Amino acid sequence: MRRFFALLLLGVVSACSLRDTACAKKPSPQAQQNASQINAATTGERRPIKILFLGDSITAGYGLNTDQAYPTALQEKFNAEGYADVEAVNAGVSGDTTAGGLRRLDQILESDIRVVVVALGGNDALRGLTTMQTHDNLAGIISKALERNYEVMLVGMEAPTNLGPDYRESFRNVYINLLREYQGRISFVPFLLEGVAGNPSLNQADGVHPTAEGAKIVAQTIYPKLRDLVDRIG
Repeated sequence: MRRFFALLLLGVVSACSLRDTACAKKPSPQAQQNASQINAATTGERRPIKILFLGDSITAGYGLNTDQAYPTALQEKFNAEGYADVEAVNAGVSGDTTAGGLRRLDQILESDIRVVVVALGGNDALRGLTTMQTHDNLAGIISKALERNYEVMLVGMEAPTNLGPDYRESFRNVYINLLREYQGRISFVPFLLEGVAGNPSLNQADGVHPTAEGAKIVAQTIYPKLRDLVDRIG
């Protein structure tokens, strides 16, 4: 009789090893991941929307605490309106030009990025790049992002007044021409520093970089169109 029960117990243990689910064995991490992906697909769960901000010192938040730059202010605005799945990624580098942005784009693009905000060009004018160079570099950035199926928002800049009206008009037309060339494929904000440039109370002592309050106004300028873009792809 004891031998009979021993054989019976052995049979139950063997059955458990063959039928893990029936014995409530914890699934492997890979199985859990697969189950989560299937569940997200069947329940219509939203994918996270990671927004990459490709810019220079204004985007990086030069002279400010890291949490005072305008991408962080935009993150806060999304959070306040209940966009829990939006994440702002600040890829601003002080002194960066459109050429620099184009060179480092491949290194900073991640598979889960869904929107690229391009806010470059100011340093091109300061360093004497031709407007054709600025145009071609920005076009290269936009084309690369679109080829990878990222949404793109182009944010315009203005050239300094001391460079003369002809250059300033040509520089402004760089962004207008890009909007025409990529019509219907990109979003556009005409001027990053709208309402901030030239206002001493909203700029640091250098007269170029926004204060924390100025960065909040930059965020307000970008937010409506960026929110529309997020709503469209969400």
